[in-house]
This record gives sequence, structure tokens and C-alpha cells, in this order.
Amino acid sequence: MASVQSTSKPSARERLLASANELFYAEGVQSVGIDRVIEHAGVAKASLYNTFGGKEQLVRAYLDTRHAGTADRITRAVAEHDTPREQMLAVFESQGRQFDRPDFRGCAFIRAGAEAGPGGLVQEAADAFRGWMRELFTHLAAEAGAADPDALGHQLQLLYDGAGISALMDHDSTSTVAAASRAAAAALIAAATGASAEA
Repeated sequence: MASVQSTSKPSARERLLASANELFYAEGVQSVGIDRVIEHAGVAKASLYNTFGGKEQLVRAYLDTRHAGTADRITRAVAEHDTPREQMLAVFESQGRQFDRPDFRGCAFIRAGAEAGPGGLVQEAADAFRGWMRELFTHLAAEAGAADPDALGHQLQLLYDGAGISALMDHDSTSTVAAASRAAAAALIAAATGASAEA
């Protein structure tokens, strides 16, 4: 008996999120109107309002999806290494691989947060992602024996943010940015833990 192939197309929610991800990330959440997202997704306007309630809720769902994807990518990269030092550096290596993507437009959370007013769902989503990153770095810093894990976690997050902005804005090679951020991370980790910075 022949197997039956599923021909169901993505749901309206999935199509709206895919369109939001593509358009908001490429062009910014403020410059892309809701009608463009609806048209790009090929759904009725009512589908958006019934599914998300409005644009701010769609932007929040888009950012939550980016958070989940980024967290999964970083968690897998970290899991490939044995020591906390290597795991912290793996975060920067994973980020550096994103710089070479043709669709790289920097950090979705920084971009969306810069466009949003204070408070609200967009800031909540950006804060949640940044809190996750800080917690990851701080946890690994403690595991590595840093004298002040909170300080090292903060420093590594600043470096992570700066590397993403530099890869987007500078006209230098993205591979140079990736190598420089990893080397700076190694130096910070060494200074905080008393270990060698050499990989």
C-alpha cells in the first residue's frame, strides 16, 4: 500500500510568524506595516487579529521565536565542549558563524528594542533574551572558577553585543570580527579565572 504524503500547508499562525521573521528581521519592526506581513503570509487580516491580537503581539511572538532558535543554537554549541572555558568560547564561535550568513542583520533583540518605546511586549521579549544570555555566561563563569562570575558574565555579554554590532556596521571582514571577539573573550576569561588565554 502506498504511503500517504501530507499535503497540509502551514497554518495561518506559522505563515504569519515566518513572514514576520523574514520582514521584521530584514527591514525592522517599525518600517514593516502589518498589511505587508499579512500579504506576504497570504492570510486574511482577520487571521492576524484572531491569532495574535495585533502587531505588538506579533512582534513579541517573532522575538520569542528568535529567542528559542538562538538559545537552541547556542545550547547545542556549548554542549559540544567539555570545559566551562571552552563552552563560553563556543558561544562566540557560534555567533561568529552567524556573521557569514548572507541574511545577517545583527541582533534582532537590539534592533527591535531600539525601535520600541519603553515598557511593553517588545521590551519584555528583549529583556528575556538578554537575561537568558547573562545567566548563561554567569553560570559558565562560576563553573570556570571566576572570582566574580557576575562581573565576567556582564563583560562577556557586552562583548557579545559589541561583536554583533561590529559585524553588522563595520566594513571589516566578519571573520576578523569573529576572531577578535573570541580572542577578547579568551583574555577576559583568563583574567577572571587566572588561567591561560591560549586556546
